[in-house]
Amino acid sequence: MTNITRLFDFPYYQLEHYNLDKAFTSKQNGEWYSVSTQEYINQANAISRGLIKLGVKPNDKIAVISSTNRTEWNICDIGILQIGAQNVPIYPTIANEDFEYILNHSEAVYCLVSDKELAAKINSIKNKTSLKDIYTFDDVKGEKSWKEIIEHGKDKSNQDVVEDRKSNVKPDDLATLIYTSGTTGEPKGVMLSHHNLVSNVLDSEKRVPFQKGKSKALSFLPVCHVFERMILYLYQYCGVEVYFAESIEKMGDNLKELKPNIITAVPRLYEKVYDKIVAKGSDLSGIKRILFFWAINLGLKYEPYGANGWWYEIQLKLARKLIFSKWREGLGSNIELMVSGSAALQPRLTRVFAAAEMPIMEGYGLTETSPVISVNDQRNRGFKIGTVGRVIDNVEVKIAEDGEILVKGPNVMKGYYKDPKKTTEVMSGEFFHTGDIGEICEDGFLKITDRKKDMFKTSGGKYVVPSLIENQLKQSRFIEQVIVIGEGQKMPAALIQPNFEFIKEWIEHKHIHINTDFKSICNSSIILNRIQEDVDEANKNFGKWEQVKAFELTPEIWSIETGHLTPTMKIKRKVVKELYKELISKIYNL
Repeated sequence: MTNITRLFDFPYYQLEHYNLDKAFTSKQNGEWYSVSTQEYINQANAISRGLIKLGVKPNDKIAVISSTNRTEWNICDIGILQIGAQNVPIYPTIANEDFEYILNHSEAVYCLVSDKELAAKINSIKNKTSLKDIYTFDDVKGEKSWKEIIEHGKDKSNQDVVEDRKSNVKPDDLATLIYTSGTTGEPKGVMLSHHNLVSNVLDSEKRVPFQKGKSKALSFLPVCHVFERMILYLYQYCGVEVYFAESIEKMGDNLKELKPNIITAVPRLYEKVYDKIVAKGSDLSGIKRILFFWAINLGLKYEPYGANGWWYEIQLKLARKLIFSKWREGLGSNIELMVSGSAALQPRLTRVFAAAEMPIMEGYGLTETSPVISVNDQRNRGFKIGTVGRVIDNVEVKIAEDGEILVKGPNVMKGYYKDPKKTTEVMSGEFFHTGDIGEICEDGFLKITDRKKDMFKTSGGKYVVPSLIENQLKQSRFIEQVIVIGEGQKMPAALIQPNFEFIKEWIEHKHIHINTDFKSICNSSIILNRIQEDVDEANKNFGKWEQVKAFELTPEIWSIETGHLTPTMKIKRKVVKELYKELISKIYNL
């Protein structure tokens, strides 16, 4: 095979070029188990044969919902795609009414779920959908197992039907419907073709310095997110062994145990890793503590390609030996590359991790663009802090008069499923309107400055860009989450979710007599004054009209479960404002 044109071509390409003993590895009952490339293909073919026996036709939709990334997801993905059906991945954390909406809107005929809890959720709404059956990856009493589909497919007599179906799948055919988590309104079904995703894999591969056939990756971002899904196809293309983390909570243990070379994550996870490292450094004393924070301060000044001069590079070499090497050990010691997407990455994290020889290559894209539009690459001077890299090959970006980023290329979606009106709203000819504001620097790097819909004007007619202020505020260790508000008001203000975990440690360390329940922390004048110091510091970076003049602390943790965050950990601004409208009224005396 020389030409990959459909998503199910990737495993066959891997078989021909790398034929891995450990294509995918997951943990079951406390033990890691692997499937080879050949076993991956064999099981995918069995799924295909089994689904055909169940009556699955070309263009039927099959929903797949998993609480964690796992080998079974990928086997079923290929099994579904190569018979001309479409995989509809769904976030496991959404509300039951959203499950019902997506299953009905997509007209899914079968649903594969990972575990007992998800089976119960889907069973509770099954009679309101067109689902014929639910199958589980885990063995769940009273539920049908995905192994039954494989069992159906053990008889190879209809493999000729699978081959015929495969040959009839064209590159421009629909491969998947991905429902955007969305911060407002009902989810939209993004239609991505085989060509959309395949082109994005092939064009992104040129920016990722994998050791083909030798690298090892740890996967833990939800595979229902297009970023991780595309990356998994990219790993297959490059012969990278894929290990699936047990959970986000066990990621640290898995990193040490598996020692991967590559991980992908969203900024919030890198922030948490950094905060944990700093917290450990804060517990040191004497010369060790001095050296730790000397190294961090050095890292915060990092510039690539030796731009800081020879004396800085000598100090950095020493910091890497004494301090940063311990960071690498904490993340498994073999990390060569970390990739970030989905939201803006704070430049301080880019600097510090690059200084520690664990560079985070920030990229940019949307579900509608399959997803990658641009990405940083350390090679060929393709890495610039504070940007999302240069635009990948075969993709064109132009900046509209109002600053919006417009994108054209083979990666741009076919449209929104059953919604030509919304599709028309975001397309100007072949250009997709991203809704993001940005600029292209002189050296060709793309820089994102804000979400178009998040920008607002104060009552004085001045524009405010919330994300820039929020990123500055989040550099405070006392602040976990924040949104800047103030549309139509005389001044910007902020709603802040304190970093309760850090604040409790700080209270203990300082021997301050404050109750450590969330409400007491939010009402403490000592805490309010301390956070005010960090707000004042952040304000120095902005014009008077942009400065946060007031803030309120929220006594809850903002999470996916409570509705504050989308499944990709982006803040639902509209929801947060509604939840804390009393605090907003207090700020503005409404």
